[in-house]
Formats: sequence, C-alpha cells, structure tokens
Amino acid sequence: MFENKALNYKGCSIFYRVEIKEKADQWVIFLHGAGVDHRMFKEQVKIVPEEYNILLWDARSHGRSIPSTIKFSMKQLLDDLLKIMEIEQIHKAVFIGQSMGGNLAQDMAYYYPEKVHGLVLIDCTNNTAKISKMEKITLSVTKLMFELYPWKLLVRQSANACGLSQEVKEYVEECFYKVGKEALIDIVIGVTKCLHEDAAYKMKVPFLLLCGDKDTSGNIRKIAKPWADSEPTCTFYMITNAGHNSNQDNPVEVNIHINNYLNQMVFHREGRNRIGDTHIYH
Repeated sequence: MFENKALNYKGCSIFYRVEIKEKADQWVIFLHGAGVDHRMFKEQVKIVPEEYNILLWDARSHGRSIPSTIKFSMKQLLDDLLKIMEIEQIHKAVFIGQSMGGNLAQDMAYYYPEKVHGLVLIDCTNNTAKISKMEKITLSVTKLMFELYPWKLLVRQSANACGLSQEVKEYVEECFYKVGKEALIDIVIGVTKCLHEDAAYKMKVPFLLLCGDKDTSGNIRKIAKPWADSEPTCTFYMITNAGHNSNQDNPVEVNIHINNYLNQMVFHREGRNRIGDTHIYH
C-alpha cells in the first residue's frame, strides 16, 4: 500500500508517495519527466520486485507539488530529493528516471555516487556529453521560441512528441495545462542547465538505458546508441513503437527490461551474478 506524504520545503509543498514492503531492504525511486507527474509510472510500479521499497514524487512545480514560490532549477530538485531521502532514511537507491527525471538521476550519480545503487535512464540525453555548436545555438533560442509559440499549439505538439497513443497524449496535455505556460518554459530551460561537458566521466554503476524508437525530442534518439557504446557498464535497448514517453507507449517491453535489471541488481548487491560473467552488464 502506498502512503501519500508531503514535504514543506523552500516555498513548496512537495508531494510524494512511498510503499514499504515487508521483506524489502532496497529502494527504487521513480523520477518523472518535465511537465508531467508520478502517474507516468503507474505500469512500472506494478513490476518492482519485492526486495524493493518504492518512492515516487511530483517534483516541485509539477502535479500536486504546484505551486512553488522559488524559481525552478535542477539544483533545487536535487536538494529536494536529498531532503526526502534523508527524511525517509534512504541511504542508497536505484533511480529510475524518464527525460528530466533521467537527467536528475544522472546528477545524483555524478555528485552523490555513494547514494546510487543503480540507474534506469529512459528517453533522456547525456548530461556530460559534448554539445555541438548547432545544439548550443538551438538551446540559446529555445526560451524565446517557446514564449512566441501559441500555448495550445505548444501543448498539442509537445503531447504528440511525447506519446504515440491517444491516452498518453491526453495525459501529457492534462499535465501541461495544469503546469501552465510560464512555469513549463522555466522547467524546460532549467533542465538544459544541468548539461555540462565532462568527456572523462563514466558511470560508476551498471545502468540500463532505454529509448523509444520514435522519440523525436532533441538529440535523445540520435545519441542513445553511441552513448551506450561509450559506457562499459551500460545495457541499451531501443523500445519498439514508442515515442518520448516510451514507458507509457510500450509498458510491456519497458517493464521486461526494468524487471530484469532490478532482479539482477539484487544479485549484484549480494555479490552474486545470475549470468556467470564478471559483470552483470556489458
């Protein structure tokens, strides 16, 4: 059973949910994408193994954590998440993040590696990759382009990019309208601020990278395979018939990979290897 909680912290009542299981001694923390909320993982929470307790949230300025009286930033989200982990006495976790949530999970792994047991990154870009000149130009004009865009058109096109199914599109539209144009632009721009080139950096834990085969958001699909190839601890899967919210478009395929990963991480933590190799992932 999930318990609803709230943290009143730095100008926001941050909504989150926890499920404590009788036999669990590990944690999974789900981190949703920009503009949406914890409900995007409704199919994934169903397949989390019994060894894991679960935490989900609505990040500040999202969902049931609206409003926030301070300006949105990824640095503040990281601070919020650390505070919740402290309250819930979560010392280490597997972080499952989609889009913005994947960027936040990467920040946790980069700045606080001791708190990360594993990572599942869904439809997100690489925080530490080199950004091309064209990408830098695009990022520099993104705020202006969004401000000039008609709001209803922006919501509709964003929803079409996020999901292939009508159900996913309607969910995204509902969430975006609740957030509002000004806040959504601040969120999107705030997410880009976490990108910081570090060519030498490699993930320190085995991680799972998933990407929808029809994801048209930014450079995500373009860089997914090269990113995976550059990381010795990464396992990568392209999710079929899925857009940017691949875990919603094709939950069956995504859930198989996540469930396998979480089960293997249980063995990894115990110093055992189910498949008999030196590393669980390669």
